[in-house]
Amino acid sequence: MIDIHTHILPSVDEGPSTMEHSIKMTEKAVKDGIQTVVAAPHHNNGSHVNDKNTILTQVRELNRELEERDIPLTVLPGQETRAYEDLGQAFQKDEILTVNERDYVLIELPRDHVPGYLNTLLFNMQVEGYQPIIVHPERNEQIIEQPNLLYSLVKNGAFVQITAGSLLGKHGSKVKKLSHQLIDANLVHLVASGAQKHQELNLKDGYREIKKHYDQSMVYYFSENAQYVVEGQALATAPPQRVKKKKVLGIF
Repeated sequence: MIDIHTHILPSVDEGPSTMEHSIKMTEKAVKDGIQTVVAAPHHNNGSHVNDKNTILTQVRELNRELEERDIPLTVLPGQETRAYEDLGQAFQKDEILTVNERDYVLIELPRDHVPGYLNTLLFNMQVEGYQPIIVHPERNEQIIEQPNLLYSLVKNGAFVQITAGSLLGKHGSKVKKLSHQLIDANLVHLVASGAQKHQELNLKDGYREIKKHYDQSMVYYFSENAQYVVEGQALATAPPQRVKKKKVLGIF
């Protein structure tokens, strides 16, 4: 398994506080069958700023430690990039770290709204050859209330990654319900743990939840897309659909 979104680097924003805590996270990940993870510190989310070249150095250091301890896990570089209107300038200055230095970029939305400039930003990224992956949109307050905002973004070429914790109900029943609705509407392309601090990389549990509600082919769909992301290949997709409101007593 490949986890394309983790905060596993020691002493880096939402990552574990020490190298030993990072190692414990990696050991549990390997036990669960994860062979590769993407370390994705924030580019700039208002609280944390992590330089591209510094992340690359930190990833090399963690991989060196894993090799010395004979832990069979590979850490790839990445960056969780908060959307902001002038983000294009950061790309021009080569400040953004793509997943495994390929084409895909992890894009984080503000917690409480979808910016009006987002469609233009994502379109311009695609014109420049980047592939945006919107991470954990199921936890965005505006998308929770208006999920078809995400439909428009996917229809225009963006990809979506939800977190395993959302599927498992760790962010509340409303987020869990929406996560399944987004999968039903073909608006999800990837699942990742997004693990922070001393959390487990619960990707295995997330896939187990998917298998229970759908089938093994859906697990293959998400796991193969994770492989495609780190290799810079085209993702498997299905035609996006609008999220349908459930009927209550026969009334919408």
